[in-house]
Amino acid sequence: MRVHLGSDHAGFELKAHLTERLREQDYDVVDHGPVEYDPVDDYPPYVLRAAQAVVNDAGSLGVVIGGSGNGEQIAANKVAGVRAALAWNDDTAGLSREHNDANVVSIGARMHSLDEATRLVERFLTTAFSGEARHARRITMLGRYEATGELPELPDPPSL
Repeated sequence: MRVHLGSDHAGFELKAHLTERLREQDYDVVDHGPVEYDPVDDYPPYVLRAAQAVVNDAGSLGVVIGGSGNGEQIAANKVAGVRAALAWNDDTAGLSREHNDANVVSIGARMHSLDEATRLVERFLTTAFSGEARHARRITMLGRYEATGELPELPDPPSL
């Protein structure tokens, strides 16, 4: 599986670690930068490229990394076709794939130890979408809204 990575200065060390670790596990890793540490760089150029690459590369997944992961998740979600989730524990990493079919995970490098962050990424990459009808229906609603800007129909209120 191909994995697209992007970060900023705060995620640079974790990105380098993940690149090596994932390649050892036979993932095809594409590093979208930065290629050198710059303490004042901005995440959008790198994160947007990684997110766009996921959309353009069917079957791939993405990992975006920053200090908290919040800005990176927001940026990735600006790319049509991306469903980026901020993972902060094993459950959120796994459920983002299982229930939401997330194709990008965002990690806060300053929020986790190197081992913990690595475990979250590995959990994300090894968890499959459940395909359950209720989850697929919700993803379809979001995709339709993203494509058309039309809000989903409200359900009928329950009868009393």
